[in-house]
Amino acid sequence: MRALSLCRLALVACALGVGCTAEPADLPPPPHAADSRPGFVYASADRPLAFPGDYGPHPEYQTEWWYYTGNLRTADQRRFAYQLTFFRRSLVAPAERVERTAELASADIYMGHFALIDVAAAEHRLFERFSRGGGALAGARSRPHAVWLDDWKVSADGAARVLSAADDDVALQLTLLPTLGPILHGEGGYSRKGADPRQASHYYTFPRLDTRGTVEIGGSSHAVSGSSWMDHEFTSSGLGDEQIGWDWFSLQLSDGSALMLFHLRTRDGGIDAYSSGTWIGADGSQRHLKRDDFAIAVDGHWTSPHTGARYPAVWRIEIPSVGLTLDARPFVADQEVVASFVYWEGAVEVTGSSAGGPVEGVGFVELTGYASSMKGAF
Repeated sequence: MRALSLCRLALVACALGVGCTAEPADLPPPPHAADSRPGFVYASADRPLAFPGDYGPHPEYQTEWWYYTGNLRTADQRRFAYQLTFFRRSLVAPAERVERTAELASADIYMGHFALIDVAAAEHRLFERFSRGGGALAGARSRPHAVWLDDWKVSADGAARVLSAADDDVALQLTLLPTLGPILHGEGGYSRKGADPRQASHYYTFPRLDTRGTVEIGGSSHAVSGSSWMDHEFTSSGLGDEQIGWDWFSLQLSDGSALMLFHLRTRDGGIDAYSSGTWIGADGSQRHLKRDDFAIAVDGHWTSPHTGARYPAVWRIEIPSVGLTLDARPFVADQEVVASFVYWEGAVEVTGSSAGGPVEGVGFVELTGYASSMKGAF
């Protein structure tokens, strides 16, 4: 689960001259239903995912993101974690696009979020960028796969992905080698988010990428290794009328298994029936989890000094069907992303038991809709 701030992106698009002719005051309000985006393709159970083609962009869908996170260590066990996410937003439906000869003409706008967490310093560094698609500014392709925004980039090197990003005195240069995946979530990659079958995304994950490279921060360079997680989703739908946000988990466990879960939260404080997840065995086997197959209990909270938002901060996760009980907590309390939209995206440590034996792990948690509703935001 990821999101774009529709109104903010539309305003940025106008400023960049991308797919917009209206003055900002004339922009339409955010959509509030799956059928409010005519001209775009909606996710469908009839559309299978196929690779390598689906590694690349899908301009027929309105919204798309490529998401990378990882937990890393130096040789002396100093911990770092990172997030690098590329968002693509189509501002003009495919049938409404006109041929333009300008090199930088584009119907898409890209946004990027890059964060580095220094656990020992309890420091979360966050950077945000925007660009129109087109030329060398920002874009994505399938063969050879690459997605980029200025000098933030992930590109294919054989089976591996090479990730690089830098801003201010922070930089990453990493090589990520998949050891598991791609894993298709939902029904063959068709992930339902609501009662309307169009309220869905196409969603796959590489849940384990062996990661090695360097982290630079404050003028010092550190050789690191660890494990990363990659998500790719594309959709033309948003949250349902009663949904306000989500709690999303990506966890990598010491027994070789991995876990993706999300709770869709409703405005009355409940959990939507279309919350779901995927348990992934060490051998790549997987089990689709429906709402009643798992429980996520909140055992603590953290209140942001930046926005005043109150976030869950300690969790107990139980999945009886696979004998899994986990406790997760952040490495650093303040991993709030205060950017064009506000959310909490942070590295967590995990302890617990799996099939009766002890297990530990690391992962990331994303929390949206606590500072303000995400309704109409993507």
